[in-house]
Amino acid sequence: MLFKIFPFLTWLPLAKKSWKDDLVAGLTGTIIVIPQAVAFAIIAGLPPVYGFYTAMITPIIAALFGSSYHLISGPTTAISIVVFATVSELADVTNDLESYIALTLVLTFMAGVIQLAMGLARMGKLVNFVSHSVIIGFTAGAGVLIGFKQLKHVFGLEMPRGSSFYDILKTIVLNIDQTNWYVFIVAISTLIIAILIKKFVKPLSKFYMLIAMVLGSVLAILLGGEANGIENVGKIPSNLPPFRIPDISLINVRKLSGGALTLALLGLIEAVAIARSIALASNQRIDASQEFKGQGLSNLIASFFSSYMGSGSFTRSGVNYQAGAKTPLSAIFAAVFLMIVLLLFSNYASFLPKSAMGGIILLVGYNLIDFHHIRQVIKSSGRELIVLSTTLFGALFFELETALFSGIGLSLFFYLEKTAKPNIAILGINKLHRFINIIRDSESKECPQLKIIRIDGSIYFGALEVVSEFFNTLYEEGDVKHVLVIARGINFIDLAGASWLAYEAKKWQKRGGGIYFSGLKIVSQKILTKGGFREQIGEENFYTDKPHAISALYKKLDKDICANCKVRIFNECDQS
Repeated sequence: MLFKIFPFLTWLPLAKKSWKDDLVAGLTGTIIVIPQAVAFAIIAGLPPVYGFYTAMITPIIAALFGSSYHLISGPTTAISIVVFATVSELADVTNDLESYIALTLVLTFMAGVIQLAMGLARMGKLVNFVSHSVIIGFTAGAGVLIGFKQLKHVFGLEMPRGSSFYDILKTIVLNIDQTNWYVFIVAISTLIIAILIKKFVKPLSKFYMLIAMVLGSVLAILLGGEANGIENVGKIPSNLPPFRIPDISLINVRKLSGGALTLALLGLIEAVAIARSIALASNQRIDASQEFKGQGLSNLIASFFSSYMGSGSFTRSGVNYQAGAKTPLSAIFAAVFLMIVLLLFSNYASFLPKSAMGGIILLVGYNLIDFHHIRQVIKSSGRELIVLSTTLFGALFFELETALFSGIGLSLFFYLEKTAKPNIAILGINKLHRFINIIRDSESKECPQLKIIRIDGSIYFGALEVVSEFFNTLYEEGDVKHVLVIARGINFIDLAGASWLAYEAKKWQKRGGGIYFSGLKIVSQKILTKGGFREQIGEENFYTDKPHAISALYKKLDKDICANCKVRIFNECDQS
């Protein structure tokens, strides 16, 4: 019980030997997170220091109470844009920054509570029901939005608050002649420098964002800086995250409930997906529900220390693993080193131009678009393409939470539609004396008295229409009295399915025959047994395999018909 409450007790003994590796990985992570913390805070509509606060508090709590040894939590791109989209509708980030920050902290607290509650309820498996296409579409849409929202810093143009994707595009097209070319040169130069370093200077590729931002800042100074309209991000306070109780009022809770639920789900999906992808390489077992608790506690506690919503970062987590981290102590080291950097070197960040940040964030947005998997979806599945497109375009033209829930709802609809149509095959016996779907082999033969079918799927309320229609057609079309169901492909039977099976079996028995089952899984028989449906159908009508079933059912066939039968496909036919 103690290890469940305090999961860090499981890896602390390991850290005694691996702390040096974790120290190096933590130092690397600090260098990586500095430019990201500034960039993501700006995306969220917050002063850059809030990105530092989030990168200090969130990863420590998540490391202590999560399950992954390599996941690094903190500010992320998709989370930041959802925060901005949610809070900017309720507070003016330009004219009322204090209210904007206050609502952001409440939003973070609420999302953390939802995540923690889901973790305590052991709901980690819910992540498995979110289609990968939803995540690809959502992150691609978020990437495009991020890029477009930074174009004002790239072109040096004024944009109305809360401008949509369409509004931004329209404003740029109509006002392109008003571009501040000093700002544009700094932004594009920073972008190009980052791309070149990442692609061609491999030893420095991990630090491409930091180097590009430094060089972009130098270029801005050479071009005249603020005198030519090149704005800087402003002074960053050199202090640790201050304690601040979120303004958790009923009014705020009502206003932010939808956004909090969206953030909670998105954060959990992001964190667990990243943790599992790294676990494939590290051979570590991930407890999704424990990760829910870790993420929930990290956001809940962080909201009291001036931090906004965080989640798992794919970039920082991947670098952490590749840098040799062995335990979550590396995340704690990275946070501590960042505190030191903020206390000693924050003054230098005030010279960072917004245009340089705009160029970097353009690249961040582009990197969110997973072109490889998008091409795979386009080639392989029309339904998955619909899910991906709905989520992507929903993110561009509607609210982000609408896009996410629409994608999830659509993917679940397609899943239920597919499971609602179990495959039902009529089996015959071919020349090799093997059972085969008669559609695949026109020369296969069927017994005129015993219909043999195979059901692949589940018999539950959603599939009853298809299954019952098949049996009704079978009942009305011919004189067959006996139906053997090869049932190894039946995954589960719910209460509605069990009730229908009992009714259908009685109907066939009144005709003088019956429905029989071969190889039905024990797990599929639970409701049949507990609900008494197995007794109603008849215990004697369940067989372990086909040979036993056919041997028993042959005795029930009309021997006068058998005497004149020319098919004679069973071994028992030749023995009589």
